[in-house]
Amino acid sequence: MEGRHGADRVRREIVRSCHAGWDSTRLRKEVLRRLRSVIPFDAVCFPTSDPATLMITGNVGEGLTPDAARRFFRVEYSEEDFNKFSKLARSRRVVRTLSDATAGRYDRSARWREVFGPLGLNDDLRAALVADGSCWGYLALHRQATKGPFSDQETRFVAHLAAHLAEGLRKSLLIENVDVEQGQEGPGLVLLDNQFQVCAMTPAASYWLTEVGRSGQDVGELPSPILAAASSLQALERGAPDSSAMPRSRLRTASGRWLVVHASRLREEDREDRIAVIIELAQPLEIAPLIAAAYGLSDRERQVLQQVVIGLSTAAIAEALYISANTVQDHLKAIFDKVGVRSRRELVAQIFTQQYLPRIWDQAKLGADGWFARAES
Repeated sequence: MEGRHGADRVRREIVRSCHAGWDSTRLRKEVLRRLRSVIPFDAVCFPTSDPATLMITGNVGEGLTPDAARRFFRVEYSEEDFNKFSKLARSRRVVRTLSDATAGRYDRSARWREVFGPLGLNDDLRAALVADGSCWGYLALHRQATKGPFSDQETRFVAHLAAHLAEGLRKSLLIENVDVEQGQEGPGLVLLDNQFQVCAMTPAASYWLTEVGRSGQDVGELPSPILAAASSLQALERGAPDSSAMPRSRLRTASGRWLVVHASRLREEDREDRIAVIIELAQPLEIAPLIAAAYGLSDRERQVLQQVVIGLSTAAIAEALYISANTVQDHLKAIFDKVGVRSRRELVAQIFTQQYLPRIWDQAKLGADGWFARAES
């Protein structure tokens, strides 16, 4: 890893990229280009994920053949292994290396034995990209055996970027999916110039600003949380000292609901780049209804399924849903029967194989909630 000053410069460039208003594919390519200048790697996986299930929804990567990629997905969703993406997403420590988890014994890892070891790759550095408790993607860097393991310094570098990477992926989906025809309680978009004057807004944004105005939170034309997010974005772009704050804030409406405000650049041809402020209702993400409908699950079975998919134990599911462990087991048996599997591992693998993988291969567009936008109900 290069010197401290060079690494700090790259870190600032990557943070700015996360809030530059790029689509998710360009964002990930730009991040990897800059990241490679400070952390050498020989293969990479940079997928988006469904926050409701923690499953991969699409990937930008290099270094894996199609056959190796298929084996990678099978191991990730069918076998026990170290630092699995879904486990990192639920952990306090969202960035870890395989060398650390296995104490340098890579052969203990299923993905090393079946995918990366045969390619001459040893260590991997994995990160879950989590913002506000929701995981929007993952990053996995892989290194050839001859180059040694990832260092603690490299691990900390990625850890410092993880929240910004998550926010960048989240905002890319919001900007790509803001639609003036959507319902008034969907995500809203306010376009500002660099003096924070309103240039345009969608009907949904107008609705939310009216809601906020009723609570007496207006400061001039716009509520202060919106101005704060826009100001934070400009500070990041200038590289101002201590400008690592996320250009995001929260505010409460007159009806008691919480909104999340994100600020980013909106790149437009033939005009000055505007500041895009996205306003969305903060609410728990739920598993795509399509999955439950596909198997004819009841509401309670759907709730249990979601907890199983993200990796919770029977005891944790019982506590989360306020039911007994025996009741959880009864629901699991019913789910297994309907889906046609015999274990949790088979259940997760089948859901990924049937509901996610075909759409990944087809490069299906993602919606603002992380699920596939064109999925049929």
